[in-house]
Amino acid sequence: MIPFLSLKDVTALHGAEINEAVTRVVNGGWYLQGEENKRFEANYANFIGAKHCIGCANGLDALIWIFRAYIELGVMQPGDEVIVPANTYIATILSITENGLKPVLVEPKLNTLEIDDDLIEAAITPITKAICIVHLYGRNAYTDKIGDLCKKYGLKLIEDNAQAHGCLVKVRGEGLEVREMMTGSIGDAAGHSFYPGKNLGALGDGGAVTTSDDALAEAVRTLANYGSQKKYVFKYTGRNSRLDEIQAAVLDVKLKYLVENNAHRKQVANYYYDHINNSLITLPDRLPDEQNAYHLFPILVGDGKRDALHDYLEQNGVGTVIHYPIAPHKQECYKEWNGMSLPITEYIADHELSLPIGPSITMDDVAIVVDLINRFC
Repeated sequence: MIPFLSLKDVTALHGAEINEAVTRVVNGGWYLQGEENKRFEANYANFIGAKHCIGCANGLDALIWIFRAYIELGVMQPGDEVIVPANTYIATILSITENGLKPVLVEPKLNTLEIDDDLIEAAITPITKAICIVHLYGRNAYTDKIGDLCKKYGLKLIEDNAQAHGCLVKVRGEGLEVREMMTGSIGDAAGHSFYPGKNLGALGDGGAVTTSDDALAEAVRTLANYGSQKKYVFKYTGRNSRLDEIQAAVLDVKLKYLVENNAHRKQVANYYYDHINNSLITLPDRLPDEQNAYHLFPILVGDGKRDALHDYLEQNGVGTVIHYPIAPHKQECYKEWNGMSLPITEYIADHELSLPIGPSITMDDVAIVVDLINRFC
């Protein structure tokens, strides 16, 4: 059996240190908003290259608090528009509608699976306040053209970095110099998920906001703590959305190995790129290694055979997952959008299949997966 991702095996890679960290927290007797959070937040902010990291309950909350903080700071108001890729996990869009903001869905490019920067400017209106890019599958979604549009129209750039921990991007600066930056530090703020299956995954739910904006960081931290900056004093009507000490301690252990684990993911991905040879399979454009954290390895399967390939691989002991079979605009919860035609997004939903990739899969197993795929017809 070759599982899609074995969380048990991933945890076992650093099991002794994780057990030590958990035991330290349990025996320490302090389980929320303590030294483990402070340590992880400082280390993750430094890793990302942002001034602030604010731990919270999950990745969805991280994005919700960014938009809510901008509303509280008067930068946005309910009814304003946020440009967002149509091809994304629904959490990105939920964070926008949760705040009474209006998502404006923009199609991806089929060869990159990321938002089409050539279509963004036409979607900007007088009430557009932000562009939310999603580094989906671990692939960098930022382009200098997106950065230029944000400057031209005075828009906030929000990153959904739930799937791209450790992804690097070359960003053109004001003087045309090129800087290498980590996703999560490119925009005005970024939401991160530490769901167990992510490149940097906790042993439960967890998330964080990164930003170098002092006012935004203070508002996010306050909102996620019931709206309170001082005990029993409430500035906002917030919620309880905090990263607990055990998860912070686990994440701090795993952060030390993120670059190493991502390097193995890249080795797996490069083998897929170099050896998959089946006319039914289309691979997304190959990015420079540093611009893809390879959270997932998506392929597009032609001739209506996606489900058949999924079943064939499963019957041969290989786990795969479809990301995501129903596009957000076709979901019942957004039934007012169900009549929209977004053909590229819908094509991806109908043809995408994700292959096993992760820090614990062996290259022998990867070779088996490729051999099975190349024999599929």
